[in-house]
Amino acid sequence: MLNAFSTVAPYLKFNPKYVIVDNFVFKLHYRWTFILLLTATILVSMRQYFGEHIKCISDTIPAHVINTYCFFTPTFTLVRHLNNSALEKGIIFQPGIGPEQGQHEEIKRHAYYQWVPFVLFGQALLFYLPHFLWKSIEGGRIKALVFGLRMVGLSQYLKDQSLKIGKLNIPSMEEAESRVKNIRRAMIDRMRVNQSWGAHLAFTELLNLLNIILQIYLTNRFLSGAFYSLGVKVIQERWTNEMDALDVVFPKITKCHFRKFGPSGSLQMHDTLCVMALNIINEKIYAILWFWYAFVLIMSILGLVWRLATFACYKNVRFTKFTFSYFAKPGRIDEHELAAVVEKCNFSNWMFLFFLRSNISEFLFKRVIFHLASELPDPEKDNSINAFLDRQQSAVAAGPSGVAHVVMLDEVDTPLLANKDGTKMD
Repeated sequence: MLNAFSTVAPYLKFNPKYVIVDNFVFKLHYRWTFILLLTATILVSMRQYFGEHIKCISDTIPAHVINTYCFFTPTFTLVRHLNNSALEKGIIFQPGIGPEQGQHEEIKRHAYYQWVPFVLFGQALLFYLPHFLWKSIEGGRIKALVFGLRMVGLSQYLKDQSLKIGKLNIPSMEEAESRVKNIRRAMIDRMRVNQSWGAHLAFTELLNLLNIILQIYLTNRFLSGAFYSLGVKVIQERWTNEMDALDVVFPKITKCHFRKFGPSGSLQMHDTLCVMALNIINEKIYAILWFWYAFVLIMSILGLVWRLATFACYKNVRFTKFTFSYFAKPGRIDEHELAAVVEKCNFSNWMFLFFLRSNISEFLFKRVIFHLASELPDPEKDNSINAFLDRQQSAVAAGPSGVAHVVMLDEVDTPLLANKDGTKMD
């Protein structure tokens, strides 16, 4: 039985190469909800462990014929016999099962069980779709910058050579400094190349919220309007009444009418009872989904509120310091250096820095902030990277040949940073 769940095992493994490009709320959608729905799909498809989906009782009709017919033709229960009092008194033995008064008696049809695995699998794909879209937009930029820098805290013990232990790579101090320059250069390039990165992230997070609302609505339609109040009724009725909401929505025994022509050519109707063994699993799945969807919906709303807060407050240095220190990774960041960077960042740049902080150590991030503090282009003065580079002409130094040498961005090892008193420090 455990082998049947091997398809979800890769999503549960620890991956040391994993790079964070989203948040906890995002993971609730594409990881945990996706795994939950995929597991549910496997459960309702494992006939060998739970028996036939449907088995009907008939004296004259072959079992395989009546079972197949009643599975493809929706079974039903009688609304008049969905009566908790009658069930407690023993007048009926199962909710919705009893004698019929006529052809026009109100019935409740059950056809969803034919589609449960398909619907669950389709919902799993829809929960993964916003993540797939965001990964395509993000394009692995953060991974390309931070890959191999997870163990950089140990670099101070290495001299000139990096160390590889299994899948983990510990870069040398020289290599770490080189990667800091790459991150600095990529961040400066982003200032003029890509201004919509943060907007795309917010858009996919909005898609997550819209998707969870859509899935709750579709599930309610799929269960004939019974899903909205399912969890509340289960809590209220499960331990007090003989019949609860799960017995009504997911009946274990249903009725089925099979018609055929007799020897004389007259139409004969066979009234059969069908045991719905799989509804034992279906009711548990949808009861869990009700509470899970409610939790994911609340967290998605709170996630968007947080995203709006970051958009409104990202220019605030205290807010940025708190966010980078406690939501990205624990650690202290120099407020003076951070203010010099945040002042020149737009929202997309700020979000890019946030995810850099989430993936690299405090030591390395401090180095990144230190380098960026005096090198980020001023959005009010620099209209392009080339314009920013042209301003470096003030740092021209004449060589022995008398030819001027321009100090380029990637040649600056220790940029000058202004102290609080206005002086420069190396």
